[in-house]
Amino acid sequence: MNIQKITFGNGCFWCTEAIFETLKGVKSLASGYMGGHTLNPTYKDVCTGTTGHAEVIQLEYDADELSFDELLLVFFKTHNPTTLNRQGGDVGTQYRSAIFYYNDEQRDQSLAMIKRLTDEKVFDNPIVTEVTAASEFYKAEDYHQNYFANNPGNPYCAAVIQPKLYKFAKEFTEKIKPELL
Repeated sequence: MNIQKITFGNGCFWCTEAIFETLKGVKSLASGYMGGHTLNPTYKDVCTGTTGHAEVIQLEYDADELSFDELLLVFFKTHNPTTLNRQGGDVGTQYRSAIFYYNDEQRDQSLAMIKRLTDEKVFDNPIVTEVTAASEFYKAEDYHQNYFANNPGNPYCAAVIQPKLYKFAKEFTEKIKPELL
């Protein structure tokens, strides 16, 4: 296996986690915080919008089974990368669109994907996704991990996450782990 790591910020980590954990090739995933200046932030700290951290997911994937470009396409197609510090009703710098890369190749591929999507006019507005070197990852509190799976009756899960998953599954069926179909 060719295990690689990437960290994405694309809104609420409950939504992001629910999508990416269904992908073939994703070996591990954790919700957390990255990109800020506060050491050991808590969810309560990050929600203030003063820590500089984004809600993120950090995942390890088998690059022989799932390419980085495929991950980038899922990333860009499952949130709105043209809204600054906002995803739907979630507003603040903690919900910014961000790719935290671990090597120059990931940085270059991320920037190339943004250029490609811009050139192809996939979005009506400019992409504002931040592409930044990864910094310290702070794992979120345990109750945030596997949130959707552990809280299917939560109104937010039903109203926001479930529709995103349906849309994702429709477009990326061939990339979903077979046991989840």
